[in-house]
Amino acid sequence: MCVGAAAPRIVAWVTDTSGADRTRIPAADLAELTRAYDIDGVLDRQHLADGLMNVNWRLDTRAGRFALKRVTDVPLDRLRRNLAVLPVLASYGVPACAPVSTVHGEVIAEVRGGVYCLFPWSSGEHVRGTDLSLAQTSELGAHLAGLHAALGRAVDETGLPAVPTLVTAEVTEAGRAVQKADRLAGAVSARGTGDSFDAAAGVALEERKILLDKHAHLRPEGDTPAGPHGWTHGDFQYRNLLWADGELVAVLDWDRLDVRPYAEEVVRTAQVQFGVEGVFDLERVSAFVSGYRSVVPLEPTALLDAARRLWWKRMTDFWQLEFHYDRDDHSCDDLFIADEALLHWWTERLDEVERVFGGAL
Repeated sequence: MCVGAAAPRIVAWVTDTSGADRTRIPAADLAELTRAYDIDGVLDRQHLADGLMNVNWRLDTRAGRFALKRVTDVPLDRLRRNLAVLPVLASYGVPACAPVSTVHGEVIAEVRGGVYCLFPWSSGEHVRGTDLSLAQTSELGAHLAGLHAALGRAVDETGLPAVPTLVTAEVTEAGRAVQKADRLAGAVSARGTGDSFDAAAGVALEERKILLDKHAHLRPEGDTPAGPHGWTHGDFQYRNLLWADGELVAVLDWDRLDVRPYAEEVVRTAQVQFGVEGVFDLERVSAFVSGYRSVVPLEPTALLDAARRLWWKRMTDFWQLEFHYDRDDHSCDDLFIADEALLHWWTERLDEVERVFGGAL
């Protein structure tokens, strides 16, 4: 997993000593890390702003340029398992590269309660879906299909657990979602007059309850998704993809590697990549799905099922608001505003969107 970014997406090193400042590497941590990885003195370090959950920096050292990642939301055993897959995928031609090992041969470094990984640097740009050409969009779909195929081959060689015969996914009931909305609305009200985000969240929660009441009959049936399943990346989207000279050069952030329906990842990628400014770019959704199916012939029924399930998941999920009000973590506030706009647009055109995922465009 090489990591890189274009210069405009790098936030300069911050000197604030506040413990809540996620952009800083504690000096003691950095000193231990340079010893753990046996790299010469750090000449410069810059925070990379694209990550949402974990924290990443570019390190310029006398030994070369690296990307340092502090992992905050992945269990250690799963992190080690996922990192062990990357050299094998790279040998298959997937644009992923192995982490740098410590002097003790470990793929992670535990330093003063923090968990870090170090990777070679890869230059490139994160490109939003609507900035990709149609040819690149189709190529991206083919890349995802190739990645799924490579992960299927890698099971025996990497020690990944065998794929279970059945995968299930809970389908949240509308009433339960309304209860979540009411609880979060209470948290908003507790802020009093609040700020602009509180005002937007309060309105959105009331509107979401109306949508749930109106469309509850469209809830997907059963907890067994249609179509084949296997090992998937889990977050294949522009923040984790680097492009250079029109080609995909790196797939980043394998933290969520897991077994899922293939169609689920296809549809989720299309939503994050091509659901921009509150609308789907349906022409690119079609090109992306066609690119995938040119390599892995997913049946339209699986894609239609996945599209309906993701729509309903977005309808019943409030994870960004839970981050904001339950964890006091505001890093995903912008995602909530954008996703809420897309949800309304998607709901008004549900049949049209599903026809595109099914190959009708």
